Amino acid sequence: MERRRSRSPSATAAGALLCLAVLVVGVLLPAASADGCPAGGERASKQGRSRHRREQLWVFGDSYADTGNLGNLGRELTHAWYDPYGKTFPRRPAGRFSDGRVLTDFVASALGMRTPVAYKARRRASRETLARGMNFAVGGAGVLDTGNFQRNISAQIDLFQTMHHSPGCRAGSGKRTALVVVSGNDYAYAADKDNGTSAAIAYIPTVVRELGGQLRRLRDEAGMRRVVVTNLHPMGCTPTFTRLLNYTGCDPLANAGAAQHNAALRSVLGALDPNNRTFLLLDVHTPFAAFLLNDDNNGDSDNKKFKSTLRPCCESFRPDGYCGEEDENGTRQYTLCDDPGRYFYWDDVHPTQAAWVAVAGTFRAAVKSFLST
Repeated sequence: MERRRSRSPSATAAGALLCLAVLVVGVLLPAASADGCPAGGERASKQGRSRHRREQLWVFGDSYADTGNLGNLGRELTHAWYDPYGKTFPRRPAGRFSDGRVLTDFVASALGMRTPVAYKARRRASRETLARGMNFAVGGAGVLDTGNFQRNISAQIDLFQTMHHSPGCRAGSGKRTALVVVSGNDYAYAADKDNGTSAAIAYIPTVVRELGGQLRRLRDEAGMRRVVVTNLHPMGCTPTFTRLLNYTGCDPLANAGAAQHNAALRSVLGALDPNNRTFLLLDVHTPFAAFLLNDDNNGDSDNKKFKSTLRPCCESFRPDGYCGEEDENGTRQYTLCDDPGRYFYWDDVHPTQAAWVAVAGTFRAAVKSFLST
């Protein structure tokens, strides 16, 4: 439901509302050797038949999950590799779409794991690092094609399956769990293409139907024993929308679209798993809304967790500008808050690390409980 700036392949540059992310956790076999057997696969050799297992996290999706897969194509197209991104963590730009950690980092932490390596950095990773799994998520991706020239969710799962069926390897036999995080690049694309939020809402059945097919694929083809799926947050409360209202309120039509998506997703999950044994719907809408739709959070009181929930920490001078933009003389074309920890949003669509800390605190116990059954 987000407006989309077509000039950029990333969710931020597109003005798109986030992302779709799928995080896959498995207890698999040892990591790949440098000559090609992927992490989670087992080489047909004595060394590969050691049967040592360890928990892994596999990540698929876009900028809410991306930890460095969007290549550095220049400041305008790939803001996450330039100042001020990474200001809080790791204190330099590193390809995360935030001032610090993103959703992937907190899901891994909830599982008692370190963050898995980005697919783009796999060749430089140690065997121990690869043993934690891998992150295929890339900024700008969607359930379907979004016009951003990134692997969509189906193509990312294809890549995962190709790695696990490469010559000389066989897939690990341990149990696997998938966490699927859906946001809104598909709807941003539809809104931009057809010039309106209403067009994006009409796209909901197509997106959810395809998402349902990919969820079934994760269970039936990829062998996921558990699949955790997030719903959509109130997308009309992202600064892309709230800026048009002078940061005083949210767009009700975009939020209604998010609610419609959530209802359709619940229906799909009910059909896929009538007994609620395989799929867990993880509610991120409620904690987002608790901060973003609560008028008490939108003032300047120092007693509130967030000083600002509808205005971003990093704000471009122009509505069609972006966080990190510079003119031809290298002069900043954006303002930057003093303390990102007091802001819910970092830029026009992505939460701060502090916001992810607050949201993750609401789902941590539910994820651990579900995966332990």
